[in-house]
Amino acid sequence: MEKLWNNNYRKAWVANFMMYFSFMILTPLLPLYLSEEFGANKDQIGLVLSGYALTALLIRPFSGFFVDSFPRKAVLLICYFLFFILFGGYIVAGSLLSFCIIRTLHGAPVGATTVANSTVAIDVLHPTRRAEGIGYYGLSNNMATAISPTVGLLIYQWTNNYTIIFCVSLLTAGIGLLINSTLKLKPRECATQRPRIQLDRFLLLKGWSQALCMAGFSFSYGVISTYLAIYGKEELGITTGTGLFFALLSLGLMSSRLVGARSLRKGLVVKNAKHGVLVSLFGYLLFAAVHNPIGYYGAALIIGLGNGHMFPAFQTMFLNLAPNNQRGTANSTLLTAWDLGVGLGIILGGFIVEHTSYNMAFWAAWISNLMGTIFFFAYAKGHFERNKLR
Repeated sequence: MEKLWNNNYRKAWVANFMMYFSFMILTPLLPLYLSEEFGANKDQIGLVLSGYALTALLIRPFSGFFVDSFPRKAVLLICYFLFFILFGGYIVAGSLLSFCIIRTLHGAPVGATTVANSTVAIDVLHPTRRAEGIGYYGLSNNMATAISPTVGLLIYQWTNNYTIIFCVSLLTAGIGLLINSTLKLKPRECATQRPRIQLDRFLLLKGWSQALCMAGFSFSYGVISTYLAIYGKEELGITTGTGLFFALLSLGLMSSRLVGARSLRKGLVVKNAKHGVLVSLFGYLLFAAVHNPIGYYGAALIIGLGNGHMFPAFQTMFLNLAPNNQRGTANSTLLTAWDLGVGLGIILGGFIVEHTSYNMAFWAAWISNLMGTIFFFAYAKGHFERNKLR
């Protein structure tokens, strides 16, 4: 059997871990930072934090085009450098407006780097290990998500200083950039022979139904992940439990990815997706319906178990719907759909919380997840079976 953990794959894996670590260490703290440092209300917090999702959403389709049309290592290093350097902007931002501008600008390299790095990781895998490798690659995101929020919260508790946390983000992103600079990729033909102005250069049109499902699922995640810390503090009296929530979420993600990777190697893509969406749906229901620490932490583990099956299965679907010269486009379409849902979840979640309650926002998150699940079983599953290329 061909080797899975080759040298380039390991480097891409670690660089992806560093990227998510540097970004996710800030996630539970930014709503508190904006509230404490700038006096932002919940509507303002939602708008400021959704800025990165908007620019990531706008850049994703173009990222796929550039990754497919130009040398991938060069595109990756440029995107990763911009991702790294903009962490410095958080340190110098002295007002809510300047922070909002930096955060919004940061979304562009976030969106582009995730597309470029994941496409490189897929490129360096042997075709027989690709579906399995996609599952293991996602473990780097999950481990970073498990560790970094806890690290960020501990640093804040010890120092009461947000600047130190921003510096840690800058440092870890710089390490990831250095690791990626050592990648040794084979020359490849770029997709420049095709017409440049063509919609399927930017979006994988055959993946539209999977993208619609993904947006419904990520809306739920956008609502919960953004308002988790404030909800826990104000409603449940949980002041230091956000890190544990993300740790349990990531434990579920990692466990199901390890199991799911073996199923993906056997070609059970749709089966993995079905299990994932149903388990996630139950997790969001638990979070919305049970307002105590059992619901709070139990939902984290269950959502993680579901998403750990669902996400790599959907990524494999996108790749199986695309020819080899559109891997970047397939990845960018998946992530565009994810960003669209997260951005809408942050904005609408903030509006619902400000004008009704956290409870209503979390029920809206569950309804969005339910709609995505129904559409997957009613149409998207069959659409994939009819149109897959491999």
